[in-house]
Amino acid sequence: MARSAIITCAVTGSVHTPSMSPHLPVSADEIATHAIEAAEAGAAILHLHARHPDGRPSPAPEDFAAFLPRIKQNCDAVVNITTGGGSTMTVEERMAAALAHGPEMCSLNMGTMNFGLFPVLDRMRTFKHDWEEPFLEATRDFVFKNTFLDIETALDRLGEGLGVRFEFECYDVGHLYTLKHFADRGLVKAPYFVQFVLGVLGGIGPERENLVFMKQTADRLFGDDYEFSVLGAGRHQMPLAAVSLALGGNVRVGLEDSLTLGPGKMAERNADQVRQVRKIAEGLSIDIASPAEARARLNLKGGDAVGF
Repeated sequence: MARSAIITCAVTGSVHTPSMSPHLPVSADEIATHAIEAAEAGAAILHLHARHPDGRPSPAPEDFAAFLPRIKQNCDAVVNITTGGGSTMTVEERMAAALAHGPEMCSLNMGTMNFGLFPVLDRMRTFKHDWEEPFLEATRDFVFKNTFLDIETALDRLGEGLGVRFEFECYDVGHLYTLKHFADRGLVKAPYFVQFVLGVLGGIGPERENLVFMKQTADRLFGDDYEFSVLGAGRHQMPLAAVSLALGGNVRVGLEDSLTLGPGKMAERNADQVRQVRKIAEGLSIDIASPAEARARLNLKGGDAVGF
């Protein structure tokens, strides 16, 4: 039987600022509405950040609590809370919401890296909020910290402590070897859900050959014990999603990762991107996984075992 593709939708994130798109969800009501719409369009997993009223990324558990129950009550999608957070947050702040709410899944970044958003400033002239320009400029001298100790702490406190499973975000080939290190130590258990992240400045580039190489490396390291998904940043989102689907993988879309549907066309809703990638999948005769299928394949604890 043909295997279906799991669609993850990253609803708002901490990378883009409100000035980049008028359609970026910021308030709790907007985040909940976008998430529910994305689930209705076919997303099995919802990857979630929170924001302050002025759009700044927020690590506060109470800001997540403003939309998590509504999402759970209105759809069956798997909730995946970030531990990546934002560039101004400490590691403890980045884990705070996940520790408070005990979701089925969390993202977990698999290595320390440069993470450059500052080139966006070359295309922007006006800003809605005073914090946006210095926030982007600060990434010129920013190290996204994810040490071995940071990863061990998240695996222990979230994985062992709360039964959370992980979306292992791998921005480069070395991150796959870091995951293999933790697998060899028995600190992570199969099946591993590996997110190949391509196109972020500081990580591996968005070329198709890099995606194939990432898959070949993961195949060698993990064999049949993993599933991969692909996140293509910015304009690379849909082309790399198509390659992932053709290679037998899963996909991640959403306004965290890209603000467009194509050249010169802004995405007004997260669900727009879900529907677009769904068309690509169905054009390749690939079915779309339901939340129940995603839970079974990724060995998740179930929506009735979360803390919200």
